[in-house]
Amino acid sequence: MKKLFTVIALFYLGLNFAQETGSIAGTVVDKENNNQPLPFANILIVGTSTGTSTDFDGKYEIPNVAPGTYTLELSFTGYETLRIAEIIVEPDKVTVIDTALGATAAALEEVIIKVQTNREREEALLLEQKNAVQIKESIGAEQLTRLGVSNASAATTKISGVSKTEGSGDIYVRGLGDRYLSTTLNGLPIPSDNIDKKNINLELFPSRFIGNVSISKTFSPTNSADLASGNIDIVSKIVTKTKDIGVSVSSGVNSNVGDNDIFNNFKTTANNEAISLGIYSRAFNAGNLVNALTEQSWNPTEISTPINYGFGFNIGWTLGEQRNFKIYFSGGQSIDHEYRAGLFREYDQGNLRDFVPSNDLRRWLRTVNSTAMLHSQYKINSSNKLSFNTFAIHKVFEETLEAGREGTTEIFEELDNIEEGSQFIRDQNIKNTLLSVTQLIGEHTISEKNTLEWAAGFNYLIANEPNRIRNEVNILNDDPNTPENEDGIVELGFTGGFQQRKSVQEITDQEINARISDQWILKQNTDEENIFVLHIGGDFRNKTRDFLSQFFGVEEGNTADINPTSIDAIDDIFTQENFNNGLLQLNTQPLDVYDAELLSYSGHANFTGKFNQLTAQVGLRYQKDQIDVKFDVGNFVNTQTGQARIGASNKEYDNIYPYVNLKYEVNNKLAFRLSGSVGQTLPEFKEIAPFQYVSQVGQVFQGNPNVERSQNYNIDFKLEFFPENDELLSFSTFYKRIEDPINRGLQRGGEGVFSYFNTGDRARILGFELEGRVYLIEKRESHANLRLSGNISYLDHVQDLKDVFRADGTLEQTFKYGDRTEIGLEGASDWITNLSLTFNSGDKSPYELTLAGNYASDKIFALGAPRNQQQPDVFFNGEIIERGFVALDFIVNKEINNHWNIGLTAKNLLNPTIERTQFIQEVVSGNQFDSAILSYSTGIETSLSINYKF
Repeated sequence: MKKLFTVIALFYLGLNFAQETGSIAGTVVDKENNNQPLPFANILIVGTSTGTSTDFDGKYEIPNVAPGTYTLELSFTGYETLRIAEIIVEPDKVTVIDTALGATAAALEEVIIKVQTNREREEALLLEQKNAVQIKESIGAEQLTRLGVSNASAATTKISGVSKTEGSGDIYVRGLGDRYLSTTLNGLPIPSDNIDKKNINLELFPSRFIGNVSISKTFSPTNSADLASGNIDIVSKIVTKTKDIGVSVSSGVNSNVGDNDIFNNFKTTANNEAISLGIYSRAFNAGNLVNALTEQSWNPTEISTPINYGFGFNIGWTLGEQRNFKIYFSGGQSIDHEYRAGLFREYDQGNLRDFVPSNDLRRWLRTVNSTAMLHSQYKINSSNKLSFNTFAIHKVFEETLEAGREGTTEIFEELDNIEEGSQFIRDQNIKNTLLSVTQLIGEHTISEKNTLEWAAGFNYLIANEPNRIRNEVNILNDDPNTPENEDGIVELGFTGGFQQRKSVQEITDQEINARISDQWILKQNTDEENIFVLHIGGDFRNKTRDFLSQFFGVEEGNTADINPTSIDAIDDIFTQENFNNGLLQLNTQPLDVYDAELLSYSGHANFTGKFNQLTAQVGLRYQKDQIDVKFDVGNFVNTQTGQARIGASNKEYDNIYPYVNLKYEVNNKLAFRLSGSVGQTLPEFKEIAPFQYVSQVGQVFQGNPNVERSQNYNIDFKLEFFPENDELLSFSTFYKRIEDPINRGLQRGGEGVFSYFNTGDRARILGFELEGRVYLIEKRESHANLRLSGNISYLDHVQDLKDVFRADGTLEQTFKYGDRTEIGLEGASDWITNLSLTFNSGDKSPYELTLAGNYASDKIFALGAPRNQQQPDVFFNGEIIERGFVALDFIVNKEINNHWNIGLTAKNLLNPTIERTQFIQEVVSGNQFDSAILSYSTGIETSLSINYKF
């Protein structure tokens, strides 16, 4: 039997050897992209099912091809298909075909390609990540669509080590929040739309604007030294086809809003009537807002059927005989509604001071976001290219808050106890934001070995709270059953003269920025691969801010007693007649203002050398930063001179920042990376200017003119493995040391006042990240596939809490409290996890199902603080923690045909309770416990979208 088997095997092998084969191999490049390899191009022998695709280096091979004459077809998404005929394959020989692909058909003898790689594709971004010397991760438009991502903010949370605070929307990278990040658009800085933030709210950037979003987690020569955790760069979408025209519409509802009582009577601010087509028409300017006290209602308005909806469109062309002009325009508008109900508590030294019971703290939120973008690109010739980008974003955000409608709320101390009565607060705020960004970018090939890039931008921002309306009243239990006051007697709050008020806040930012970079190729090998490269460049940034705020308050006259008939009829008493007869009196707060300027300029140089499998980049960055803040605010007193209101804070930092990035390629699939850098964290305008901003629940936030910058030291190690072109497995570990870390904490001696301090001498973070993108069911042509993507991060973080001593050695201030001499970093979660599972049917018009989850564990919202400097272990307010939760989304996309696509999205399926807790120690008993101080849920958002491509 064995002999028979051997004979059959030898006969079979003999037949195979008798039929000798050849192979087709070669390289496909992108000529416009400096003849860089073009990966993931499809290669097919026409008339057969035999084919392959190019690898990361643009190389391909089709083995075991029977001798004969063939036609080869080469294709790539967004490129014109190229066919090469009369390819002869001979036995035991390799037929080499080196060519290029592009958006237009070319004469075969020319094979000249004039298109860039489409960097919206996940594979292209993985290639960019693979080739980069720095540690960089990106997510492109293709993956955003699969994950149901609607904006840039949601996009960042799909990258390893990134989390988002649900309440504030802050983004945290490797546990470090807003002040440790920087945000750029096409490599240039963009302003924040919020006075309280360093970085812009990324939710303002809809996904149709985005080509890709990347996060550089290590220092890059082109980035400012003002970062510790990373730089988020949004790359604007460009046209990659001859014609790109599409429209989309969507509609949905939030489950919290869907409740009948909310849906039929959704509350918006009294300003809502001035909003038309998403534009707020301001009736009262800062100079005449006082007139709104009697000429505008104090009561919120109501709308029915608060359905979320949106529309968008994009138009793009590639024009010119040489196809050297590209233009892409996109615009749209979305309207979203949200309702939150929960509780609120505020403690002071272990005693419960303010209390709003569960579901009696109610918020109605409405957002109208209108956006427009224009990108154009003109290729003057093969050596010179100009790009022009402009963005305009207009956002109208309304938030109406009510606390105390149920009659069991204690929120400000004007009554002795709950038996005497309760309090009611209503706060109506409208935020009107207009942001424009204009950029001009140039790319010039001076010679084969010298490339110059430059960019200049102008940013303009108006972020106003033009008419905020606030009422604070007592509901007395005296004679509650009288006909005119069956729910109790409503009494205007009588502390301070501004509990009934209308206020204005205006912020105007203007910024000019620029960058330039010159690359010199000093040496190439025989394959024209760059061996030694020198970069030199510089950056400039000048940002100014004008800020003003003013309150106009109303209180009862000295001998007056005026009571609204109910909390829903407060508006009835605010008449000009009541002011004229003395029943009401006007209080005008002096205008609070501050002016701020940041002037920053830098120069940098780095050398990149490739030594066989090792690539090393070393460099220096010189950067000078000057921050000047001048203010005139009511809550400031100069401790040196005793002068009230007027002050200034001037800070200047002048340093050289070294960095090194190393990459060792074991082979074309496996690489190791090591990076080290020194940076800084500058305090923001709002962290310096001592203006007090009062939140809707009465908590106060103010800057500290004495806060100073932090200095940062970073070491990162990463291992990357690319099993296939579109698969990735990676492991990272990192260490960060921060000297003089800045934290938000409760102010010394201040009840509910938060400020910013250098609370310790140093902080350190040690962490690791794991990331994977693999196919559980292999991706094959016309077959279903199943893909798993995910990342997990762990952070071990701690910072010391310091004592500050006077020159004579006596204690001036301590940041230690209770038994806390050290604590974790503000905003850092120990664990962050993102997972997504995607099924694609693989047919001609596929449908795709994605289940995506995110988890970020507990994080510190604000550090605690001592209330008594002599006994900080007894009299203190503990740290506030934002509890971790799981967010789960389900996304369905169905491609009907080449034109129609339909999508169904269900976000936040678990609808977890968002909760903040505070560590409490009772002074008398010494009992310690954690108490919930804020809770709410955001609801499940479901939406249906329809897209049409022309």
